[in-house]
Parts: sequence; structure tokens; C-alpha cells
Amino acid sequence: MTQPAPKKIRLGDLLVEQGLITEAQLRQALALQKQTGHKLGRTLIDQGFVGEDKLLEVLSRQLQVPYINLKTYKFEPETVRLIPETHARRHRAIALKENPDGSLLVGMADPTDLFAYDELAKLLRRPLALAVVREADLLDTIDLVYRRADQINDLAEDLAEELSETDFDLAQLMVGEDVANAPVVKLLQTIFEDAVQVGASDIHIEPDESVLRIRQRIDGVLQEQVMKEKRIASALVSRLKLMAGLNISEKRVPQDGRFNIRVRNRNIDVRLSTMPIQHGESVVMRLLDQSGDMLRLEQLGMPPQLLQRFRRHIRRPHGMVLVTGPTGSGKTTTLYAALSELNSAEKKIITVEDPVEYRLPRINQVQVNTQIGLTFSRVLRAALRQDPDIVLVGEMRDQETAEIGLRAAMTGHLVLSTLHTNDAVSTVNRLLDMGAEGYLVATALDAILAQRLVRRICESCKEPYEPDVHELAWLYNLGVEQVGRLHFHRGAGCPHCNNTGYHGRIGVFELLEMDQELADHLRRGDTAGFTEQARRHPEFRPFSRHALEYAGQGITTLEEVMRVTGGVEDVDPPALEVVRGDNGGGNPGSGVLAN
Repeated sequence: MTQPAPKKIRLGDLLVEQGLITEAQLRQALALQKQTGHKLGRTLIDQGFVGEDKLLEVLSRQLQVPYINLKTYKFEPETVRLIPETHARRHRAIALKENPDGSLLVGMADPTDLFAYDELAKLLRRPLALAVVREADLLDTIDLVYRRADQINDLAEDLAEELSETDFDLAQLMVGEDVANAPVVKLLQTIFEDAVQVGASDIHIEPDESVLRIRQRIDGVLQEQVMKEKRIASALVSRLKLMAGLNISEKRVPQDGRFNIRVRNRNIDVRLSTMPIQHGESVVMRLLDQSGDMLRLEQLGMPPQLLQRFRRHIRRPHGMVLVTGPTGSGKTTTLYAALSELNSAEKKIITVEDPVEYRLPRINQVQVNTQIGLTFSRVLRAALRQDPDIVLVGEMRDQETAEIGLRAAMTGHLVLSTLHTNDAVSTVNRLLDMGAEGYLVATALDAILAQRLVRRICESCKEPYEPDVHELAWLYNLGVEQVGRLHFHRGAGCPHCNNTGYHGRIGVFELLEMDQELADHLRRGDTAGFTEQARRHPEFRPFSRHALEYAGQGITTLEEVMRVTGGVEDVDPPALEVVRGDNGGGNPGSGVLAN
């Protein structure tokens, strides 16, 4: 049934009347609203005077409109797009469903906004039925639905036509007076906007024999868009090279650069790498959002006991702590979270990085530049003469850097660094293979944190799932008993997750702490004994078990656990006693599998 236009209500008086805020809080919020220009409801929420859910419940009851949770609502992208993106963002509104009576169900963050209601009614030329939704969920849904794929294709076609119609110098286009309106610039701008909108970490531009592929890495997995206009590849690459200060005439050797752009009011640091391939040049860009808040250690997904042990090691006055894992596993994020916690006026912190990914106040960050001889080892030597308390080395890349770092850890410094290894136990072998002496590693190394990132199941399309015979065999091979008592889930695929069944990621970790027995094995050069002893350590728990806990709690899928951790361990772990989870959605870190 079509609803009449919303009535204007005095939200502040209503909240005071229901005892959710005080008169003093209302006066304070009204004064602040005059300064910021924000809506009263948003001001009250931002000040912590009232919770958003409580506010929405009050609006729902007072206006007699439904409250809809967009995280679980099954919307149709075609229906959502009935409202153009600019109007959806301006009025904080989203089209949800076409009703049988011809009206359109529209979710609004503020259903009392009469101006927005009138504008939408004129735009859509049909009766509106209102619902109230959370503003953050609404904006997330808009980001998901209003992708730039069609716009990218249109701009690619325009650029291809211009390249075929005119015989101009490409470099001239890149530096001309009308550069802001050049098709190649518009296309790149749209590609970056789309990537930032969906939270992509990397953009790949790959020319093939007859097509151009643009792929985005979202939640660790690439998603592809194929365009027939292969000729535009050289225009895109040349423009990106100019932005990164690279040589546009050199196409025979790889080049690396970086530049900063502002996209959707965010400062994005772009690390660019080019490589000559059979059909042109491949470009990969890593996107680093400098506008986002730094994650805290509590937000990384570490189990509480492991987090407590890790904190104990990073708060020691000296020693080395390594964070290991493959590329893209979140090692740098973990180290920066640790540095943010350690950063204080009493501590001198120096970092040696390639590149400097995030800027932190009070911390002396040094960018490595091998072209002028500013290598990790050279900067590390200089850093130790700067009287530091804590030194972060971006990566242990060679024997010299490893030995300097280990000796620094023995002489009163806390050294944090990363290493590319499959797991925590194999890290020591990697250090020894690099040429580090066993006695140095035994004396200086305190702890090794290995990590991976697993994708979370999309909450909007989550459904129960029974493992197939291959997954059951894998579980039994790991020593998991009573598999039938676990409740596994998966995502069916929906618009919220781009039909992948996953949305977001969470870390899985394992922590190996050095003790006297492990150190003695290293001093004797007994790597086999070290490995065996490490795996039997009473407090060592492989991240495969941590990931299995998440699968048993319905946080991730068994398929994702197998993808990320399968085949990592050389030996079968001890049998696990499986304990049934509460409702398939327990808190991260709560026990489902126990030693």
C-alpha cells in the first residue's frame, strides 16, 4: 500500500520524550549541528548520545515505516539503478522493490527529509513507499551496485575511436592543454574510481593478442573485465608511466614507480610496476589508501591468547620478532599495527622500507633507493647509529641485512621485520639458507608470527553446507574427529558479494616462540630436530587449526581453508577433539578445535 509523504517530526524532542537523550545533549548536538551542517540524527550518533539502531527503531515506530537491514536484504541491482547514483548518494536513498500496486519501495537513511522525498517522487514519477535503513549499509550497497564497468567500456570505445580517427603523437595527448578531458585520462579516472569503490587492492592491465584485460584483486582474488579495444593498451600504459615519472619510450625493460592520486575524497598511493610481455606491456598497480585509519592489533583477528603472547614479545626491550607469509598476506599491516601500539614519545623508532607504505607520526621512516646505493643494509647500519629503541626492517632480503638485524637484536634493540615463508617453522631454515649463523638466530630471535588471509562468508547469502567426500578426506587427514558435529556454511552468491559468496577477509595466525630447547637445536645445527620440536611445542598451534575454527563457526568456508592452508604442513598434526560451536557464528578466536 502506498504511503503518504512523510510528516515533519522534531527528532530531538522525540528522542528526549522517549528518554534516549537528555535536554543538555540535545542542546549540545544542535549547537554542533550549526557548526558542521550535518543532520541532527547523524550528529547525535557521532557524539555517542544515541545508538544508530535505537534511532532507526524510533523513526520506524513513529513514522510507521519498516526498518530494513540492507546487509541481508535480497535486492535486485536493476531495481536499485532506477535511482541514478548521484541522487542516491545526495538523498541517501536506495530503490529496493517494485510493489504490485506500482509503487516503489525506497530505503532512506532519514525518512523525515521532505525535500529528498519530493525530489525522488519527481524523478521517479511514481508513488513511493518508504523504509528506514542504516546510512553506512546504504552507502556500502550503493558502492556495490553502481559499478563503473559499463562506463569503462564506453570510455574505452571512445578512446579506440579517437586513436583510429586521428594520427597523433600519443605523448602529445598526455601533456596537452586539454589533458583533463582526454579520453585516456577519463578512462583511467573511472578505472581508479571503480577499484576504490569496491575495495580492490591491485589493478592489473594486461594486453592480450586480441583483447585488453583489466583485472582487480578484491579480497585476494582477481576479478576480470575484458575489452575488445586492445589498441588502447599503449595509451593507458604511456599515461600511467608519465604519472609515475617513468620513461615512456622504453618498452623493453621492466620499470617501477609510484604516484599519488585523490579518488572519492581519499588519498591513494599507487605503486606501479611495468613488464614487457608478448603483446605489449603488463602493468600492475598496488593501491594503498592513505586516508584510512590504521588497524589496531585487536582488529586483525588474532585469538585473544595468541594476541597476548604476541604483545609480550613486541614490548620486550630487545630481540627480533618476524612476521612471515606470502605476498599479500597482511604482514605489513600487522607490523604497522604493532608500531602504532608501540609509538610513544619515550621510544625512538626507525623504519627501513621499500616502499614506505603508510606515514606514521613521530616515526623516522626511510625509503630504500638501490639506484643510489641506499640499500637495506646500508640504511640499517646508519639507523643503528641514530640511537633507536625499535627498528623495523621492511624485509629480510639478503644475508647482510639478516645478520645486521640479528646483531642489532642482540645489542639492546627491538627489531621487527618480515620474511617470505610458508609457515613459522620453516622461517628458521630460510634464515639459515640465507647464510645467517645458527648461534645468531638462536640468540636473537624471539618469536615468529606466520599469517594468511581467508575470505569471510557473505552474511547476506550465507547458507548451511555439508562437506563433500574430498573435503571430509582432507579433514580426516588432518586428524579432525567428529566432523559431523561441526556446522559448516558457504555463500550462495548475491549482489552484496558480486556473486562470489565472500565479502571481506580475516587473518589466521600461528605463533612460534623460541625457548631453550629450540635454541639448542639451532646452535648444534640440528634443523630436523628443531622442526620436530617446534611442531610438538605445547603452545604452537598451526594456522590450519585457526582457519578450521573459523570454518566451524561459519566465518569462512572449508573450501577457503583448503585453498589458503592446504598442503602447508609436512606432518600430520595430533588428533583434534572437535567441540560443537554455539550457532555457527561465534566470535573470532573462540575455541571450536582444541589440542
